[in-house]
Amino acid sequence: MSRNAKINALLLLAVAALAVLPLVLGLGDHKEEPFAGADAEAETAITEIEPDYEPWFSPLYEPPSGEIESALFAVQAAIGAGVLAYYFGLRRGRRQGEERAAAALRDAPAGSLAAGTSPAGDAPTGD
Repeated sequence: MSRNAKINALLLLAVAALAVLPLVLGLGDHKEEPFAGADAEAETAITEIEPDYEPWFSPLYEPPSGEIESALFAVQAAIGAGVLAYYFGLRRGRRQGEERAAAALRDAPAGSLAAGTSPAGDAPTGD
């Protein structure tokens, strides 16, 4: 197993542990909603400290149900993951292209590049 494969396996194991351990250890069992989001937790804490608190802003759009809110959050996460995957794929593709071009230049015999041609093998420049 290569070094990268070992690192990937360990990272996958760590992510799985982060997802499963709170369930196995029973974290949040004492709460009414054990895995409520940070927004709900903050709202509860603020209203306990200052019952008359009025928020500065209100949401632009309030989804009609929690299921729709969860679906919108999932769509947002999927779009973000897609953008990141595209970026990293593009970087990897460029790096591989540069490596292939460098290998082609390195492996080409010294006299194979005729005067006036580009290293990539394009048409003569016509100088």
